[in-house]
Amino acid sequence: MTSQSAGRRYPEFRVIGVTGVPEIQPGDDLPSMIIEAAEGQGTPFVEGDIVVVTQKVVSKAEGALVRLADVEPSPLALTIAGEMKDPRHVEVVLRESRRIVRMERGVLITETHHGLVCANSGVDASNVPGDDVLCLLPKDPNASARRIREAVRERTGRTVAVIISDTFGRPWRVGTTDIAIGCAGIAPLKDYRGMVDRDGRTLQVSVAAVADEAAGAAELVTRKTIGVPVTIVRGLPYDVSEEGADVIIREAGMDLFR
Repeated sequence: MTSQSAGRRYPEFRVIGVTGVPEIQPGDDLPSMIIEAAEGQGTPFVEGDIVVVTQKVVSKAEGALVRLADVEPSPLALTIAGEMKDPRHVEVVLRESRRIVRMERGVLITETHHGLVCANSGVDASNVPGDDVLCLLPKDPNASARRIREAVRERTGRTVAVIISDTFGRPWRVGTTDIAIGCAGIAPLKDYRGMVDRDGRTLQVSVAAVADEAAGAAELVTRKTIGVPVTIVRGLPYDVSEEGADVIIREAGMDLFR
């Protein structure tokens, strides 16, 4: 390192996967399990951390699970399912949606009661014990994030931001990425409009989805098959806010594709 660069600071942050979180059961004290796992691996929370928790463990702790044996499919579910899908699964998807956005080639895209547009209303059976159990999205992901944030503050004395993440596909692009479906203590959006770039031009439309970006970064260490449902994003600057992740959802009047 040269003397010129020795004192220079570079923008950087860390992404730390939290291992040791046990299999979650309905009614479990998820915040305590997360805190104990983070401390147990030697990475206790510090002030300003962003704690990204995958939706699946939140849903399990909150009991957002449905047994197919308890589901009676409606005539609409039977029609949609045909010979390709389990009509009971389709029925659960329909119950979790406010409307069907698109249905083609065995794919059901819906708008959930939260306003999220995604495949199958976010209902799936991956990483859920049992052959006939489906996992739903949390009823109120923002409230889930607030509860975890408050528990961390009460039990550790640290003020952190919390993001509830889930995996979504994207129009016009192949592959999935994690996004924020709920958050607490972090401004989900960073508005650069009105600011001036390095060339002196005033920015007109630049609004960054900070919570989504943090969730996507976290997914790089959680992935889907290694049993790491919680991530600490450390050193990433963000604005503190009481807004929830629903502000990221584009309003119908501003949506050119709705």
